[in-house]
Amino acid sequence: MSKVPDVTKRLLLGRALRSGQAHQQLLPKRIALPVFASDALSSVAYAPQEILITLGIAGLAGYAFTPWVGAAVILILLVVVASYRQNVRAYQSGGGDFEVATTNLGGNWGLLVASALMVDYVLTVAVSVSSAVENLGAFTEIIHEHKVGFAVGIVVILTLLNLRGLKESGVAFAIPTYLFMFTVFAMMLWGFTRLALGADLKAETAGLEVKGTTEGVAGAAGVFLLLRAFASGCAALTGVEAISNGVPAFRRPKGQNAAKTLAMLGLVAMTMFGGVTALAYLTDAKAADPIHGSHLIDPRTGEDVSGAQNTVITQVAKTVFSNFTPMYALLTAMTALILILAANTAYNGFPVLGSVLAQNRYLPRQLHTRGDKLAFSNGILMLAGAAIVLIYAFQADVTKLIQLYIVGVFVSFTVSQTGMVRHWNRLLRTETDARRRREMKTSRLINAIGLVITGAVLVIVLITKFTHGAWIVCIAMPVLFVLMRGIRTHYDRVAVELEPDEEEYALPARNHAIVLVSKIHKPTLRAVAYARATRPSTLEAVTVAVDAEEAVSLEEEWDALDLPVPLKILDSPYREITRPILDYVRNVRRKSPRDVVSVYIPEYVVGHWWEHVLHNQSALRLKGRLLFQPGVMVISVPWQLASSARLKGRVERPAPGSVRRGDSAESTKLAERD
Repeated sequence: MSKVPDVTKRLLLGRALRSGQAHQQLLPKRIALPVFASDALSSVAYAPQEILITLGIAGLAGYAFTPWVGAAVILILLVVVASYRQNVRAYQSGGGDFEVATTNLGGNWGLLVASALMVDYVLTVAVSVSSAVENLGAFTEIIHEHKVGFAVGIVVILTLLNLRGLKESGVAFAIPTYLFMFTVFAMMLWGFTRLALGADLKAETAGLEVKGTTEGVAGAAGVFLLLRAFASGCAALTGVEAISNGVPAFRRPKGQNAAKTLAMLGLVAMTMFGGVTALAYLTDAKAADPIHGSHLIDPRTGEDVSGAQNTVITQVAKTVFSNFTPMYALLTAMTALILILAANTAYNGFPVLGSVLAQNRYLPRQLHTRGDKLAFSNGILMLAGAAIVLIYAFQADVTKLIQLYIVGVFVSFTVSQTGMVRHWNRLLRTETDARRRREMKTSRLINAIGLVITGAVLVIVLITKFTHGAWIVCIAMPVLFVLMRGIRTHYDRVAVELEPDEEEYALPARNHAIVLVSKIHKPTLRAVAYARATRPSTLEAVTVAVDAEEAVSLEEEWDALDLPVPLKILDSPYREITRPILDYVRNVRRKSPRDVVSVYIPEYVVGHWWEHVLHNQSALRLKGRLLFQPGVMVISVPWQLASSARLKGRVERPAPGSVRRGDSAESTKLAERD
């Protein structure tokens, strides 16, 4: 094989890591915060805007409820963060909500949570990347015109970064995430200071009128609208659960470090969301989306200018930094960048969840293995592929994608808190220490409050978002659930089928060896010699008479060699090779069902990929059919052609599989030398 694939892989992914280096890839809190927080923090770029868009349906009067809706979202965020701090301390394997639900509520509930989280992780990548491209489109028309291509390109780049390993990608994302936090806090500090000093700060949309499909928020329709705005604002909670799925990535003590990081995340997210929402309200910033029934109208011309509006956070930044343009430019750039990095939270959470599911036999086992850089490479690639499909299907349209959001995460929130309440109830039955019981009761109370509130929010989200696209998630989750149940059923069935019994230990009565012969040459003679060395009960060579004259000539050559192995010639009037051999092998087995038949097939070992097309085709077809015959063993006898010599001197790097299996010490030495 060529060295090119291996060289390319090393250039893209870097040097392979040994299993013993896994502890070196664990994250300190200062790196873990930006790695796991980017999704939750990036919601500052669109959650306040979603609230304003929804309230705009009621016209300008709806905006008066912005502070109340924002405060409700912050309260929910506080409850969820407090609840998940209990989760990460109690469950540290990386299963997160899946592990909590499975352990305390049963396998089906765990699968429900897993399907919800998997859908939400894919949506996190699709929404964040699409939103980033939409923001970047304001700088150049090329990006706007080819946003699907740019979005797919960003997903590919994120995939490569994460394939290089968790620690390396974490360092790459730490600096821009902290810069985003700095610029938002700077905007809040500067904005509130200017307002306190009497500055008249008005957003660029302050003078525009808001026209909605309804007027005011009175009656049942108004209550429904407020609930819908609240559901839209709850996009700020997406990503909070990522830390519970990423606990194994933390340094020891894992649970305590994860809980502290979660507390920092909650504090920063609540402050940033509340600050941006408050500044948007105080500067009279407006946002509208004609698709959802709200419009921005220029009162001077009566023209609908909804399509020309900037994002809310951009409007606020432009207003606050009107006397310091460089900071406005920096915040705008960091906002676009943090939306790209937000997808990294899913890249850290999805593969770990996939690994846990694979370990429990609900997903293919390949998702449980680590790649060269000790990352769950197959899970990363699966996430990237699903996100790319979603981006292409929805043409990277954030307005359409955002409607699918939130449902999955609140399903997992609610089920997880239910499981945690049951977890504490179970422990309290056996705990006798008074101090520990007080701690457990406090934790149970926190999780119970979380259960009630997240359950109520889930109902609100389902009611207000269902007809706007959430129905797709409501279909996708059951489909994933059924698929994972099917995979588990398959693995269970295979395990039962492979369970050893007494018959498997019994030696076969006899071993009938058959060497397949096409012509007399070195590979054939090696196969005969090897078959003889195994000392079978019977041994014969078999060839198929496709051409009568060639068969007679072959028989004469065989007799001239005077080999102690008889040659049997099978007739083939239709010039087939595979069928006569299969029929003959079946006949041998039929005569002695307790015997085994060993079929030896000479094969060429070649050094170029194109040589595979020219050789071994008949052998591959035969092997493919013989493998399905019970009681038949297929043995390949290799013969190295001269072209294979080019690979003999190549230094073999330890394969990813050998790292996982803990193969020879020589492999370890090679890895250390590199």
